[in-house]
Order: sequence, then C-alpha cells, then structure tokens
Amino acid sequence: MRISDFWRLMDDEFGAAYSRVLAADLVLGQLGGVTAAQALDKGMEPKSVWLAVCEIQDVPPERRLGRDIKPKAN
Repeated sequence: MRISDFWRLMDDEFGAAYSRVLAADLVLGQLGGVTAAQALDKGMEPKSVWLAVCEIQDVPPERRLGRDIKPKAN
C-alpha cells in the first residue's frame, strides 16, 4: 500500500479534516505508542498503520478495503 492509498482510505472513512486530526492525535499502542503520522514518518508500512487505526476506531472489516471506486466511462 502506498501512503497516498492510506490517506484515501482515511479520508473516505473519516472525512478529510477529521482524518488529519486522527493521524496527528490518536496514539496507536499496537504500533509502539506513536500516532499514525509519526508511524508513517518513521517509515512504517502504511497498510499496518491503516489496520491499526481501523482496529482502535472499530472500523468494520467490510470497510477496511475502502469504498468501491467505479471505473470512469469512456
């Protein structure tokens, strides 16, 4: 997963503004007591960070892959 995919998933699930607040303020014990932003800055895998956020925020498993994106019409 790319960092851009992480932010897309965060924005889709929590909204653009709140996703930034969560990333900056929510401490993820599962990742050693750092925030999502700190974890990404340290080079942690974005997928691991996303799943840790999902776990602590109780995101249902069916929404952890993000919303379906319909292909653009030609």
